[in-house]
Parts: sequence; C-alpha cells; structure tokens
Amino acid sequence: MSQPTIESILQEKRLFNPPPAFSQQATIKTLEEYEQLYQRAQADPQTFWAELAQKELHWFEKWHTVLDWQPPFAQWFVGGKLNISYNCLDRHLLTWRRNKAALIWEGEPGDSRTYTYAQLHREVCQFANGLKQLGVQKGDVVGIYMPMIPEAAIAMLACARIGAPHTVVFGGFSAEALRDRLNDGKAKLVITADGGWRKDAIVPLKAQVDNALANGAVPSIEQVLVVARTQQPIEMQPGRDHWWHDLRQGVSADCPAEPMDSEAMLFILYTSGSTGKPKGVVHTTGGYNLYTHMTMKWVFDIQDTDVYWCTADVGWITGHSYIVYGPLSNGATSLMYEGAPRASNPGCFWDVIEKYGVNTFYTAPTAIRAFIRMGEHLPKARDLSSLRLLGTVGEPINPEAWMWYYRVIGNEQCPIVDTWWQTETGGHMLTPLPGAIATKPGSATRPFPGIIADVVDLAGNTVPAGEGGYLVIKHPWPGMMRTVYGDPDRFRRSYWEHIPPIDGQAVYFAGDGARKDEDGYFWVMGRVDDVISVSGHRLGTMEIESALVSHAAVAEAAVVGRPDEVKGEDIVAFVTLEGNYTPSEELIKTLKQHVVNEIGALARPSEIRFSDALPKTRSGKIMRRLLRSLASGEEVSGDTSTLEDRSVLDKLREGS
Repeated sequence: MSQPTIESILQEKRLFNPPPAFSQQATIKTLEEYEQLYQRAQADPQTFWAELAQKELHWFEKWHTVLDWQPPFAQWFVGGKLNISYNCLDRHLLTWRRNKAALIWEGEPGDSRTYTYAQLHREVCQFANGLKQLGVQKGDVVGIYMPMIPEAAIAMLACARIGAPHTVVFGGFSAEALRDRLNDGKAKLVITADGGWRKDAIVPLKAQVDNALANGAVPSIEQVLVVARTQQPIEMQPGRDHWWHDLRQGVSADCPAEPMDSEAMLFILYTSGSTGKPKGVVHTTGGYNLYTHMTMKWVFDIQDTDVYWCTADVGWITGHSYIVYGPLSNGATSLMYEGAPRASNPGCFWDVIEKYGVNTFYTAPTAIRAFIRMGEHLPKARDLSSLRLLGTVGEPINPEAWMWYYRVIGNEQCPIVDTWWQTETGGHMLTPLPGAIATKPGSATRPFPGIIADVVDLAGNTVPAGEGGYLVIKHPWPGMMRTVYGDPDRFRRSYWEHIPPIDGQAVYFAGDGARKDEDGYFWVMGRVDDVISVSGHRLGTMEIESALVSHAAVAEAAVVGRPDEVKGEDIVAFVTLEGNYTPSEELIKTLKQHVVNEIGALARPSEIRFSDALPKTRSGKIMRRLLRSLASGEEVSGDTSTLEDRSVLDKLREGS
C-alpha cells in the first residue's frame, strides 16, 4: 500500500462563511452549536446516539443495549424493533404531511407523477402484498433491476416493509454483472421493467434479466416481476414472469409494517473492486435508519417546505440514503429524475430545477465539470432562484469546479455541502453543516457529529497538520456496514487490518488518503492508490488534476502514474477541453507549464493526452485504474462491469 505523504502546494485560502439569513433559519445555526454537539458525541457516543434514536424514530420495542462492539463487528440498538418503511411513511400519515408531496418524479420523455405520503403509502403496501403473493417471505433477498422510475423506490420500501432484504443492481449493468450479484445474494425474486429510458434511448432491462437467468444460471430465482415502462415487446416466460399491472388487480392496500430487529439485514449493495468479485456491503435496519435520517436533517438542513433533489440513481448508495430513506424518514419532498444531460437536451437539469422550484440540489463533481464544459449560457437561461443549498458527492471536488458551482449555479448565495462518505459508511462522514461551518473550496471540512476521524501514518500515528496520510474512523457509528455478505473475513481484511489498533481500539480505514489543515479541515485526496511517486516525491493525483482544471482550456482531467526506471513514475494526464479549445502541441506545452506554476517542476506531466471523454463508472467516477493500464501500454484487465460507455475506452486505446 502506497504511503500518501502528500506535500500540498495548492494552498487554498478562500473561505466562505454561511450567509447570515441561511444560518438564522438553520437547524444547527452556529459553529459553537456544532462544536457542542460534536464534543458531546465524542465524550459519550452511546448516549448521544441513543437520545437521537429515541427522539427521531418510531420503535415498536425499545433496545436493551445501545452498542455491542466486538471489533470489527458492531450491533446498534440491540433488541430494539422498528421498520424503516413505517418510519418513512406510516408515521407521517398521522400529521399534516399526509397530503404533502413525498415523491416527485420527472420522466425522460417528459411524463411526470407526484405521490403524496398517503398515496405512496398505499402504493408501497399494495406492492408489498404483491410480493407476498409471489411467495416472498421475511428474510428472502429480492433483486431490483430498474430504471429511475417511482416503482424502484416503491419496491425498495415494499421489501423493507415485509422484512425482505433488497439488493438493487443499477439498471445500466450488464447481464453478467446482474447474474453475479443475484447469485451472490441468493435472490429469490427479481423486480425489473420492460425497459428504461436513458439519454433518448431505451435500455432493454427485461432482456438483460432473461440473459442473466438463462439456462438456470441463477438457480435461486423463482419469479420475475415486470413493471411496464417503455411498452416495447418483450418475452414473458409463463409461470416465472408476471406483469405488475396484472398482478396488482385486486391486491389489498392493507399491509402492516413488519416489526424488524434493529440488526435485521435491510439491504445488500455491491461495490466493485479492481480485482475479484464485487463486495456485498450489508446494512441493517436501525442504525442505518437513524444515520441517514440525522445526516439528511442536519447536512441538508431540510425544511418542511423544501423540494430536495439528489441526481443519483437509486442503484447506488447515494440513491438509497438520499433519494429514498433519508428524505422520506424526515417527511421531505424528494425529487427523482429519470433523465440525464444529453445532446438533445443538455440543459435538462436546469429545466427540472426551474419547473419544480428545487431548493436543494445534490450532484457529483463529474457532473459539475460536464456542466462547465457545456457552458454557462445553459443555466443562466433558466430561473434557478429557488435554490438555497448545493451539495456534491462521489469524489473530491476540484476548487475551481467548486467555485464555478458556487458562482454560476448558486449565484454566490448558496452554501455548498461537499460530502465525503462511502457505500460502506451508509451516510455522510465529513461534511459542513451549512448554517454553522464556513467552507473552503475542495475541502469536506469537519466530521459529522459522532464521527471521530483522523489522518494517520501506517503505524497509526496522527500526522502533522498539512501532511498527507490515511483517513481513518476511530469509533463505530450507527450507519456503518456490518459485514461483506457471506464473507466476514473479507470484511475484516478489507477495512480493519491496514492500520493497527490505535489506543487499543480497532480503526476503520476508508482506503482514501487525506490531510488535515491548521483549522482542522479535512482534504480528501482520493484513493491511496491515486498517489504518484516522482523521484521520491509523493504527489496526489487530485492536486495535479486541480491544477490542470484551473486552466481556462480544461474541462476535466485525470492523472495517473506510469512506471519509469529512473524516476519511479512518470505523470500522465488525460484531458478533455472546454468547447472553444482544440488540441495542439502548443496547448500541451502551456498546460505543462501551468502545472509547474501551480505546484512546481516535480509535478510537470511527462505526457498529456487529449480525449473527448474519460472512462467513467455509471455513478460518474473516473476509472483511473483503466487509464493507468492505458498509460503503461498494458492490456486493460479486472472488473469493467461498472464502465458506462465502453466506446470511450476503445477510442482512448486507438489513440494511444
């Protein structure tokens, strides 16, 4: 494992205080209030979380033990019984929220639906009873392979309602990737759709399910439930396949929520590694419900009148936590959008914000850099004045992309919550609370109350301010993953054995390098693998990428290392240009010198390659592992099931 002793030379000094008007109405209003919360949580984590669990959630039965910690295995609220579907729906029906919009959905072709809490409750109960009719019982794993339509969220809530753990597989995954995940989870039933819209084209989801299940390849699957979305012709296998619109005829909408043990498995969500089969991250009911609820409430400062929009897909943890469970547990209005910026409508995100008066907008740095490339004229042609809070998720954000987001989308009026977290953590870990914490472009700022984070060396010693090290979490938290499904040894190896115990306590290693500045702000530098050693100097790829993106010609950049016999590694940069610039030898020289000016001569790229696009996962992360192979002239290997557009990789290979 490479040691990320990053000597940061990009000294970001800009500081943005929360707007006074925002702080005045915020739930957490001042830095002092945040620090009191943080110190109370640090001094007595169990009391802190227990008080919130009692106050914020509905329990059928109270727990007898707040935390049972047998490192690395945690159990929270042991003996307690609750149901996350009940907390997301039923309890709101007893209040004025009964007739409030719970879910607003905008389809890619322009169709739309809105569900109040009462209507969503009815749909979920009916869907849950439909699953029961197909033989799904408490404890059975249900696969969900859906487009971004309301039925995806309804299916998740229905599974949770009857105690059937769900495993959502992103609708862009291949049949092979779907097959592997269904087999690993031993799913009994899979829910899908005839097809889904993506960038003006139909994705043939049911056909992919048929391919995945062909020749008995997933023996645990007994039934397939199909939602009609695109109305395209599909094959239906008698006895196995069922149309939802046929099945729902006469299905009761009365389905009491099943009291679930706090540690009952809620879902499995697979993350893909560079080698080996994907890891099935297991989250359980009580701790996950509380953690997504509290992070949603405090990080997004969610207000009863807000229209909140997270642009992720429900197939990712961001969609689980911050489209479905976190917003609905808080009684918020959550917006789902099936579409994406595309050639036929590059400004579609701004159309949605204007149409629905979105107040909180949560998206990825990759998307923001794409917006920059498309040009300011698109958002400036829309009325975005409803926005009061912006957020970023998925990877560290370059300071200049942060500034563009703040200036162009937020009109310098909206705080930005730059959130660092993972599938494994369940919810936000490092993040500003927008009414309380001043922000710095590129920094995830401070830990969420109850999260004890540090930056350490390989021996577990805290590194000095400004120096790079490993980002660790020193105490369990309610939203943490419980294990890797079916492989507890892999859970231990993957997350708990890289850094030795600190003060006798096992620590969670996130896999990311970071540094902490003199103000206690965390700067996440990306995966520890994304560190380049040049003549003994260790540089974070994030810093070189930020230097490149700060040049007016560059829309997006990805930097990787290439083995070099003399220097150890060479720096190779893959760059996409702003629309008004074209590749040239002169521009390559200019960009290399720009990096030297920003960081120093040791960071000068040996090679810059221009590309129309970069290889990304379907959640928008750049697949630097593939770029490292290309830069080194090696054959691309490992898991590529998450790659969104294979043609991007092919073009880069041809140009190398």
